[in-house]
Amino acid sequence: MKSWKVNLIVLWFGQFLVNAGMTMVTPFLSLYLAQELHVTGEREIGLWAGFIFAANFLTSFIFQPLWGKLADKYGRKIMLLRSGFGMAVVIALMGLATSPWHLLFLRLLNGTISGFNPAAVALISGTTPKKQMGFAMGTVQSGQVAGTILGPLIGGILADLVGFRPIFYITGSLIFIASMLALFLVRENFDREEAAHLPQQSVLEGLRELAKAPQLPALFAVTFLLQFAMVSPMSLLPLYVFKLHGTAENLAFFAGMVSAVAGISNMITSPLLGKLSDKIGAHRILTFALIGAALTLIPQAFVHSVWQLVLVRFLMGVFMGGLLPSVNSLIRTYTPDGMESRAFGFNSSTLALGNMIGAVVGGFLSGFIGIEGLFIISGVLLLINVIWVRTKLYSNRSVKSG
Repeated sequence: MKSWKVNLIVLWFGQFLVNAGMTMVTPFLSLYLAQELHVTGEREIGLWAGFIFAANFLTSFIFQPLWGKLADKYGRKIMLLRSGFGMAVVIALMGLATSPWHLLFLRLLNGTISGFNPAAVALISGTTPKKQMGFAMGTVQSGQVAGTILGPLIGGILADLVGFRPIFYITGSLIFIASMLALFLVRENFDREEAAHLPQQSVLEGLRELAKAPQLPALFAVTFLLQFAMVSPMSLLPLYVFKLHGTAENLAFFAGMVSAVAGISNMITSPLLGKLSDKIGAHRILTFALIGAALTLIPQAFVHSVWQLVLVRFLMGVFMGGLLPSVNSLIRTYTPDGMESRAFGFNSSTLALGNMIGAVVGGFLSGFIGIEGLFIISGVLLLINVIWVRTKLYSNRSVKSG
């Protein structure tokens, strides 16, 4: 098997485990705080759960560009292994926490050393033939999404079977195994001598250099808005489902279905749309997916039944399946040589920012405009983003083809 295909298979597995590990804690975090870490009071549990959940994204947002800079200097594989082995240890240590402060510190540390996803994307982009780039980006995106969707489900099942603490040990062990596979099976052609002769820039200087390509800030904005649109209504979805369903019967099942269905269609269509982008161009898929995602976000504010909401969110997931793979392909196209990891690091940073701001702003705005308003605002922002992206991508098409 060709080395780029081996890389893709191993890193798909790695990304699945890393993303599942980061979301596995979601269903039982409040219970873990109450039963194992002895936090009392509904308000205190809610506050701790919010801080602990957000902590990972906060430090990830800050440190991703730094790890991207180091990956461009020393190689993507070494950054991938640093992150994988580091997270394996930190997540296992979460099972030994005896206070919420311990868990908060470990989540902050986990975000600090994270970087498996952008390193994997950068490595795959550097080893995959250009004509297969869309397919590879779509496939690796499906691994991220699969882990994110199935993580909470796996976490909930394991919590019932083995209790809370062993889940952290199991997750750490699986990420360790994935990192070992990457150590022995993943191949990278990286010339350290050539990288050492490139101009050394600070993180901010690197950002300024990347911003000279007008397409890149527009592509980073797509990533941010996509995460904002996905995360901002998430905590309110169960209440919206209850409002549509009209009864508490089977509420958890329907709420889970509504939350997961977009991810399932995203996971299925990412490789397919990635492959299509190899034939017709990533810029066309991006435009099509942005418009489709916007036009399937807005109707969610006007549905009259849970099944209508499930259908519309399934369609939204189909379009969103074309967004991140085409964004990653285009970032690779427009990034100056030798700065690929930094570009993917900044993109991962905007993704973490979208998660953070989506959760905070979504909760705040919902008190004024409701979840319906969040759907409409997210859709309108994506439509505005279509104009920005189209303008920037086509302003320089004569120089570089998307």
